[in-house]
Parts: sequence; structure tokens; C-alpha cells
Amino acid sequence: MQNKPLLGSLMVLGAAMLWGTTGTAQSLAPVQLSAYWVGALRLVMASVFFIGYVFITQPRGLLGDDLRRLPLRWVLASGVFVALYNLSFFAGVRASGVAVGTAIAIGSGPLWAGLLQWLVARQAPRPVWWLGTLLAVAGGACMALAGNTDQPVNARGVALCLCAGFSYAAYALINQRLVQKAAPSTVTLLVFGTAALFAVPAALAWADSFVISASGWWVVGYLGLVATGLAYLLFSSALRYISGATSVTLALAEPLTAFLLAIVVVREQPPAGAFLGLGLVLLGLAVVIWVEMKSPAARSMQGKAASAAA
Repeated sequence: MQNKPLLGSLMVLGAAMLWGTTGTAQSLAPVQLSAYWVGALRLVMASVFFIGYVFITQPRGLLGDDLRRLPLRWVLASGVFVALYNLSFFAGVRASGVAVGTAIAIGSGPLWAGLLQWLVARQAPRPVWWLGTLLAVAGGACMALAGNTDQPVNARGVALCLCAGFSYAAYALINQRLVQKAAPSTVTLLVFGTAALFAVPAALAWADSFVISASGWWVVGYLGLVATGLAYLLFSSALRYISGATSVTLALAEPLTAFLLAIVVVREQPPAGAFLGLGLVLLGLAVVIWVEMKSPAARSMQGKAASAAA
């Protein structure tokens, strides 16, 4: 596909669809398994996935070159933000409730990403990008909060969920720099391996106990290998073709998958407000993809592809 921004957008949407299955998968996990251990173990499983993928698909010489090119401080920072996202998200959702927590964590991510890209990278997103992002965020909030307006506000939970959104945005922007220097598979291996090294001790310190059954291992295995490993490999690969801020906004497609699974698998009957949110998310994502495809970087890339084809 010569249209790299469109390819990158589709890869993020594919990753978001896999992320959208995590809620349904977690609902199948045994209740005695701490949420902290769910977050930590899925990072461990994802690291195992990346180890296998890298050693099967990459020549040893290329792996060594990648390791030498990657700045260690940025790898560590990215890994810390991934671990912080997992831990603060689960803790925030537990404190503020699933609906409010998810809306704040996922909804704040694109806004943090746009601000960080503006302040740190000195690349201000276009006004139309902000419009599409705000439409998608508003739609996601409608989907998450529809029928749950009586949920009390918990200041600690809100702060943790805002921290999760910031951590996810920071990870995406740092990762975009890393995948320009090395293969996405190498980057994800190092970043998620680092995140697991931080998350496991945190789970040991904060979780009451570690109790897991055979069904729990199946759930954690799916979350780590598919909903995290494969999904983040797609996401990191997409960062070579689209901006970090856009990738975070497109990840708002995650609630769409969760919404559809709730209807088809769990047999829920969402209120009308949820369907309004669905329409806003779709409209917002369409606007963001359009802006990305019309960006100067996208036109330059398409021009190079056309010249190569000629």
C-alpha cells in the first residue's frame, strides 16, 4: 500500500479492536486474581511474545544493530510510562468505577498527546485535528457514561485515570522516536520488558496475594499475547507512518469494539446515548484520518512513493 498514513491508521484501528476485547476477557478472569497481577502478568506475557517474534523474524546482526542505535534513557522512559499506565489505569478504574475511569483515562489520552506534541515536539496539531479528536473523545465519554450518571466522583480515581491517560500519550510520543531508529519489534521487546520489570515488583507490593487458576492463565495468556503483544506490535509499526498524537486519537476505536462485544457477547442493551456516542466516535475518527492523510508529511511520503513507482 503506497498510502502509508492510511496504512498506519488502519494498523492502529486493528490494534484498538484487539484492545477492545480486554474488558470482555478480564470479565472471565477469576475474581481472586488481583487487578494489579492482571496488569503485571499481561506485560510479562507480552514480553514473551516479543522475544519469540524478534528471534524468529530478525537476523541476529540486525538485532544487534538495533540495540546499539536505541538510546537507553528513552527506552527506560517508555517502559516506565507503559508500567505506570497499566498500574494507574487499573487502580483508577477500581477507585472511580469502570465507566467514569475508562472515560477519563482513554478520553484524556488524545488531549495529553496533542498538548505534548505541541509543547515538546513543537508540532502543533491542526485545528481540524482538534475538532476530530474532541468529537471522538465526547463520543467515547457518551458511550462509557450512558446509563451511569449516578456514579460518584472520586478525586483519587480521577487523578489516577488522568495519570494513565498522560502515561499512554507520553509512551506513544516517545515510541514514535524509537521506531524511527530501530525495528518496531525490537522497540516493543525492550519497552515492554522494561515495563514488566517495574510492574511485577509493584504487584508484589500492592496486591494482597497471588492466586491464579488454570482459567486465569488462559485469560492472562490471551491478554498478554494477543490483546497486548500483537496489538502493540501493530501500534508501534504504525508510528512509522502517522503522528503520535493521531495514533492516540485513533486508539479511541477501542470502545467501539468493547461496545459491540457487550451487545453481541454479553447481551447488553445500551441506552440511546451510547449509540449517539458511537456516531460521534466514528465521525471524529474519520476527521482525524482525513487530516493525517492531508498532512504535509503524508503528501511528501506519497510523492516519494509515486516517484519510486515511476
